[in-house]
Amino acid sequence: MIEQSTFRLSSRRLELYWRLMRLDKPIGIFLLLWPALWALWLAGNGKPDVLVSVVIVTGVVLMRAAGCVINDYADRDFDPHVKRTKLRPIAAGLVTPKEALWLFVVLCLVSFGLVLLTNPVTIALSVPGAFLAASYPFMKRYTYLPQAYLGLAFGWAVPMTFAAQTGGIPWVAWELYFATILWALVYDTMYAMVDREDDLKIGVKSTAILFGDLDRVLIAMLQTFVLLILFSVGKQSGLGMLYFLGLLIAAGLAAYQQFLIRERDPVNCFKAFLNNHWFGAAVFGGLALDYILHL
Repeated sequence: MIEQSTFRLSSRRLELYWRLMRLDKPIGIFLLLWPALWALWLAGNGKPDVLVSVVIVTGVVLMRAAGCVINDYADRDFDPHVKRTKLRPIAAGLVTPKEALWLFVVLCLVSFGLVLLTNPVTIALSVPGAFLAASYPFMKRYTYLPQAYLGLAFGWAVPMTFAAQTGGIPWVAWELYFATILWALVYDTMYAMVDREDDLKIGVKSTAILFGDLDRVLIAMLQTFVLLILFSVGKQSGLGMLYFLGLLIAAGLAAYQQFLIRERDPVNCFKAFLNNHWFGAAVFGGLALDYILHL
């Protein structure tokens, strides 16, 4: 009986940790993964190294989980006051802050162990990457641009991927990184629009608050810049029709997202945020098919 009780307790803890790492909500993994896959295929000319691919994809999942854990730790005093977040494990008192910190450390150590399988340049890049991931959750206290900082953290997989695949970071990698930063600014502003009223009450800063009534216009401008940079990346990389068809589909999805946020309804803003998964998938689909066509 004692063993059964212990097993049930352990299973419950694992379930809570699973929720704390947001593995039950994979949208964040996809948003982080798509730019990494763009970079893998570009750096590998359509044939990325298997080991590098395993390291990057697994690292993305682990570091996204670590980012969620440290985010909930940082927001443990805010989350109980926000309708969307009040049931998160730490906010609900189901997981202690100390447990969360230990889980964060373990995830980072496992991720670093994976990076050690790559080259010295990639290993060196993992240090600022870890710093960006750990410091992002605290930015909303000090700046109205935490969404841009999220882009810096989420997009860091791009230069790391190029370094792991090629041993260096060409200019096109930095262009792709910049596009990823702007894309994160787009989708995380949509996400912040969901919580704008609650954030105003508790004093949390965001681009949704900073942009105010110009939010839709500025998001549209950012979406345009993202597509233009991705177009430039494609031209420089010698990509063909299928890649640009993928960009055209992505542009259509961006227009649909504008339709969803037109009245700033929180439910539809969240749908627009989720729809960015398909934006990233459209870009990758065109990229991968274009390389297959030319293999």
